[in-house]
Amino acid sequence: MAEKKILFISYDGMTDPLGQSQVIPYLSNLTKYGYTFTILSCDKPSRYVANKEYVKKLLIPFPIEWISIPYHKSPPVFSAIFDFYRLRKTAKKLQILHHFDLVHARPGLPTLVALYLKKKYGVKFLNDIRGFWADERVDGGIWNLQNPVFKLIYKFFKKHEFECIIKSDYVVCLTNAAKKEIHSWKNIPNQPVPIEVIPCSADMDLFNDKKVDQLLKEKFMAELNIKHDDFIISYLGSIVGWNLIEEMIRFCKNVSNKIPHAKFLFISPNGHDIIAATAARYYLAADKLIIKQGMRHEVPVLLSFSKYSLFFVKQCYSKIASSPTKQGEVMAIGIPVITNSGVGDVAEIVTKYNAGYIINDFADESFNGVIEKIKEGNPFDKALIRAGAKDFYALENAVERYKKVYEKILN
Repeated sequence: MAEKKILFISYDGMTDPLGQSQVIPYLSNLTKYGYTFTILSCDKPSRYVANKEYVKKLLIPFPIEWISIPYHKSPPVFSAIFDFYRLRKTAKKLQILHHFDLVHARPGLPTLVALYLKKKYGVKFLNDIRGFWADERVDGGIWNLQNPVFKLIYKFFKKHEFECIIKSDYVVCLTNAAKKEIHSWKNIPNQPVPIEVIPCSADMDLFNDKKVDQLLKEKFMAELNIKHDDFIISYLGSIVGWNLIEEMIRFCKNVSNKIPHAKFLFISPNGHDIIAATAARYYLAADKLIIKQGMRHEVPVLLSFSKYSLFFVKQCYSKIASSPTKQGEVMAIGIPVITNSGVGDVAEIVTKYNAGYIINDFADESFNGVIEKIKEGNPFDKALIRAGAKDFYALENAVERYKKVYEKILN
């Protein structure tokens, strides 16, 4: 096959954890099939300064060029408009230089740019729906629809979402629940449109309990004051509007009341002050709380302390399209999860692979029911949980599916 040039556009930065777990591993593996990539991303200035050399090192072995422009957060709306024009201007220059065969774009500003390239230059367009973007902003409290400006923006992006499904050359989404929802939309012609479901993947080689760096683990034990007999429940990921920090801390407090040697490890790149303040508000003792930011290669080591891993996500419309990256990575280590229903395919996966406990609401009664089961002992099989992760989340499976989608578009 002749070399194919692909532009990948992401509003998330490659210096963010998601860029390093859900972009670079896919693209680097796809280069084995004759694809070369240019990544165009918006990176938060502080993250870019701290992590740019790390990202460049990850990309050195592969035919991947990385172009980063600064992400702007304020003033609201105007900063996003500015970022859009910067993205479009840069993408246009790159298209003139490279003559891309395909633009692979995530929702929001990137797909605005992708549609522009398709209309102006005839570039093939892969619409990679990583979530119902406009609805996520409403459900996450970013856009208040009582504000007429945000209501107008929401309507614009919902119309754009439908246009992307109609005019793209192929559609990818993260969950079977999202696929079913998209196929129910009456304003999309020629339903059911072809959709490939590719959940967020986990690097089974990196997230492998048998490959944990024991020297680094001992270093973290000393640094974080973790003892061998501590009962650690972890949380992995950022603290944003959809991750329910209040409910998770309340669950931790209930666990602490019933399991005195329990500690709670939050592995998070941000929101450390929010975690600590919420814990204090619920009278969770400071010595029970461990908060640590980990580089990607450190995360499996930090997770390996866990008896269970906890994540609660807001039960709302937009989250039916979500595939929490943390679920696959935690399961790859063989750790059972404690999570809630109503988010993508999460509950179905936990049930199918006997990989933990599901709650349907955030009442103390539901919390205490799970805690009583935890006290009775761990009934879950580490090896079977990892096997489930390999079956559902393995990176090579995702890469193979993307390869097939690329071939359908480009051939």
